Amino acid sequence: MPDAPLAARMRPRSLAEFTGQREAIGPGTMLRGAAERGHLPSVILWGPPGCGKTTLARLLARQTKAAFIAISAVASGVAELRRIIAEAEARRSAGQRTLVFIDEIHRFNKAQQDVVLPYVEEGAITLIGATTENPSFEVVAPLLSRVRVVRLLPLGDSDIGEIIARALDDPERGLGREALSLDPEAERLLIEGSNGDARAALTALEIAAAAAGSAGRRTVTGGDVQAALADRRPYHDRQGDFHYDTVSAFIKSLRASDADASLYWLARMIEAGEDPLFIVRRMVILAAEDVGLADPQALVVAVACQQAVHFVGMPEGYLPMAECALYLAMAPKSNSAYAGFLRAREDAVRTAHLPVPMHLRNAATGLMRSLGYGQGYRYAHDEAEHFAPGMVCLPDSLAGQQYYLPGQLGFEAQAAERLARLRSRASAGQSENAGHRGPDED
Repeated sequence: MPDAPLAARMRPRSLAEFTGQREAIGPGTMLRGAAERGHLPSVILWGPPGCGKTTLARLLARQTKAAFIAISAVASGVAELRRIIAEAEARRSAGQRTLVFIDEIHRFNKAQQDVVLPYVEEGAITLIGATTENPSFEVVAPLLSRVRVVRLLPLGDSDIGEIIARALDDPERGLGREALSLDPEAERLLIEGSNGDARAALTALEIAAAAAGSAGRRTVTGGDVQAALADRRPYHDRQGDFHYDTVSAFIKSLRASDADASLYWLARMIEAGEDPLFIVRRMVILAAEDVGLADPQALVVAVACQQAVHFVGMPEGYLPMAECALYLAMAPKSNSAYAGFLRAREDAVRTAHLPVPMHLRNAATGLMRSLGYGQGYRYAHDEAEHFAPGMVCLPDSLAGQQYYLPGQLGFEAQAAERLARLRSRASAGQSENAGHRGPDED
């Protein structure tokens, strides 16, 4: 309709007009070949908003001459699904296939997904589901095993540029009759600001074009586009892949000591509206896991950042967050505490049956002391250098086991030298004690 939004008017009418997603629907792909043969499998289109999921579903139905039924997982229930399937079976008897498009299929609960399962398996309907969430987590396994998952990506800059140019040139459905042009800055801002979302690009173009027209101009400027894109946040989710992929990039940049990338991914998350305390929690974990004893102060800085963000709030909270991210990125790295704990945990699970050595037990009562609890314990502060070299603190069968292997950077390099001396003295003291052990002490 002429009064429909530009993004709706400019929907491609054929696969030849469909822009982008060459790896999913380009020549030679499974999906393109199946559509051209007229026998389409059930698929789930997985990708971010504005990448072409709904448009592609419509085009596939048109290409295969199937009846197209679109429903929203948010608004449709089991009763409507059963009605649609009954109608599809009637069409099948008449020789026509039905393509059922379920938008936001990740919002279907298990009961709703189970309703369509047998009809997908029998071929009574061809299901095309659209989702922004990872189907591995959101679609039940039996249904997932009966469909093909097709990954759609954000559109590239050249794809967005082509879509914009087509909308400006098309006199029938687009803005061609208005003879508008974009100045270079406007085009750059429009492409970058859309973040690979064709619908967002066309919506912003329509708003910017209206602003230019109301000012009596035929050229859309960068200012027009900036106003059209004002307050538009980049796509981000709180539970899905984008959330986890972005924080993963942030943590891996910190671990790699890339200060610039760390700030970039931090800014991406903050601008997308990510929970700041979630980000800080990840930095606290990294301070202990990846910086560790190479710079014990890192954990202090990370915890102070958490306190500061909690106290100050946003938007100013980005200041301690940026400072903390830079500190962690530039700090020397060591995962020795993490790796040492894993080694100790493995033995702890395997040897959980071993008793605590008698000299390390808590001698809280006279009875316990009479049974030998605490006997032979040496109080370290009464010893030279506050160290009791002959006392074994592991179960006998694990004596001499070394779980902590210190790194050689920062503070840990100094600590490693002291640890080596202590271990050497402990080993000598234990050997001396063993040499003096009586026959009844074995």
